[in-house]
Amino acid sequence: MSQPSPILTGLMCRCPRCGKGRLFAGYLKVAPTCAACGLDLKFADSGDGPAIFVIFLVAPIVIILALIVGALFNPPPYIHLILWIPATLILSLLLLPPFKGVLVSLQYRHDAHEGHQ
Repeated sequence: MSQPSPILTGLMCRCPRCGKGRLFAGYLKVAPTCAACGLDLKFADSGDGPAIFVIFLVAPIVIILALIVGALFNPPPYIHLILWIPATLILSLLLLPPFKGVLVSLQYRHDAHEGHQ
């Protein structure tokens, strides 16, 4: 049996072993076990990685869009605040679970553990 792609299972927030069970029990809380295959998900600790990747993705997108809107329409500064603060928050909140799912799936695939001395 071939393992599912860690990128696809992560983006879909599914179990890294079977690709069927839900990875999260809440917004970002990893489920204790997979309901489909019984995989113990206690190993999953992505740390701050998902937040860093989301920042590196969302920030340039919002900045480029803000520059384009500023160049085309020249809106007052408060319009930029009204547009880009919610856009940043919404994009960040939407992207966090899939990015965490990818990191957890990659952690499972590569049998990554916390470093020890």
